[in-house]
Amino acid sequence: MIFKASIKSGSRVSEKEDNSSLPENHDLVRAGSLLARENSLKDLVSVLVEQSQDISRADLTAFYLFKESGSGGGAKTPDLKLYFKRGRYPVPETISGGFESIRFLCECREALVFNNALTSEYFAPTKDKNFLREVLINSEMKSAMALPLFTPLREIGVLFVCSFMPNFFNRRRFYFLDSFAKLAGGAMQNALLAVENRQSMQKIDSLERYQENVFNSMTNLIITTDPAGQIFYFNEAAGQVMGLEENDLGRSIEKTFKNALSANTIKTISQCLQDGSEILGLEGIYRGGKSEMDYSLNIAPLKTPRGRKEGLTLLFTNQTREKELKQTVSAVTEERRVIKDMFARYMSQEVMASLMETPDSVKLGGDKRNATVFFADIRGYTSFSEGRDPHEIVEILNEYFSEAVEHVVKYKGYIDKFIGDCIMAVWGVPMAAEKEDAVNAVSCALTIQSMVRSAKRKFFKGRDSSRLRVGIGVNTGPLVAGNLGSMQRMDYSVIGDTVNVAARLEGVAGADEVIISQSTRDQIGEAFRLEKRPEVKVKGKEKPIQIYNVIGLK
Repeated sequence: MIFKASIKSGSRVSEKEDNSSLPENHDLVRAGSLLARENSLKDLVSVLVEQSQDISRADLTAFYLFKESGSGGGAKTPDLKLYFKRGRYPVPETISGGFESIRFLCECREALVFNNALTSEYFAPTKDKNFLREVLINSEMKSAMALPLFTPLREIGVLFVCSFMPNFFNRRRFYFLDSFAKLAGGAMQNALLAVENRQSMQKIDSLERYQENVFNSMTNLIITTDPAGQIFYFNEAAGQVMGLEENDLGRSIEKTFKNALSANTIKTISQCLQDGSEILGLEGIYRGGKSEMDYSLNIAPLKTPRGRKEGLTLLFTNQTREKELKQTVSAVTEERRVIKDMFARYMSQEVMASLMETPDSVKLGGDKRNATVFFADIRGYTSFSEGRDPHEIVEILNEYFSEAVEHVVKYKGYIDKFIGDCIMAVWGVPMAAEKEDAVNAVSCALTIQSMVRSAKRKFFKGRDSSRLRVGIGVNTGPLVAGNLGSMQRMDYSVIGDTVNVAARLEGVAGADEVIISQSTRDQIGEAFRLEKRPEVKVKGKEKPIQIYNVIGLK
């Protein structure tokens, strides 16, 4: 059964009430004038709810807004969300668009009135029961009216007006609320259109600024003309290179560039204006008052979607700048190739990739750094090598070096050089991370010692080589890193007192020991178990230095 605008039986309006409390025509006029003062959806809804409640003397008024813009013809009606409420009674935050009452409002676009929940013959336990109950958004209400705020363009929301008195909605209340809701719907439509217009204008302004930024960020020079061949627009690059200013807008291309572009170029531009043809790759020399430019010019016609001519786009490619950029790119590429050749064999791929991204971090002429230096020497090597075949010795050393180098690279160190049976490695060059560098260097030293002591090692095998051990010295401090050598041969290496002390500590270290200086101890924190040793006097130092033996990780 369809209930429409409270006209059908079962929704009879009440006529029994003191006329002094009922809406009058002037109430509609006054409420409408309040609507006319507002121009935002929020304020309009506030006026709608407040005036509907005050003038109708209802107990509960709530406005629900469709979560999505309804079109009235979709397969699914969107849900409604509470937007504004007046009255002390609780109401649901959302109302399902699948409710039969909401679908009825969307289909018929007429107000729905339900009077007297106690005695209505249509409140019988049938499927209509839920249909009627849906209008009562609070269980204590006995009468309710649901008014759709729809326009031909959109479905905005639904106004619910409720009373705990049965037979509350008589004809005068109905006609006031119905008329006021229609006025409010029109005002809300205008407010929403105004918002959409502002948003559209903002979007257009944003797109214009975006386009302007794109053109100004281009290294190519862009000039557009109107149908008469007068300058309509130029980007920042064109202004800078060609000396164009705002007062040049509206001047003809021919007069502006008469002495700067060749006669053939000017003639070609004029011809394209007349016949709308397109020219690509027209080359020439721009000769301005202060600069010259080797350019390639593309000329393209500007046309409306219907084909009406609106001028030309002139795109100048600065080939002089391109040549300079190519030379710069070639220089950078060569610099990276040199760096890669210099470090690739002795660094981890991770550090190598970082170095290639920031080649400026390597000063090939020499750079002061704070770094950690590591010397690892084989104990017993001299006696072991006496009388042995050189090929056998080289094979044993290479087996050990291969495994040791893998651990240095794993811990982000740089292999500086091999000195006989000794490995010299550095942490902090060419990429520095100070405290992390010292921790990595000591961790690498412990790993190598563990590898040498392991029964499963793959090196130091065979006659007498199983007795070979390694002593390691580690020191942290300032040094100089850079290219050392002659014009015929140069190597990236480190020099300085820090390097010398590290070499001396390696001499102090016994077999299977990792000896570190106080400066390295200060960098590694409490990550390792240490054994403090007596101070030692090393060559090149007047005062003894404090040393520690690294026993292992904590």
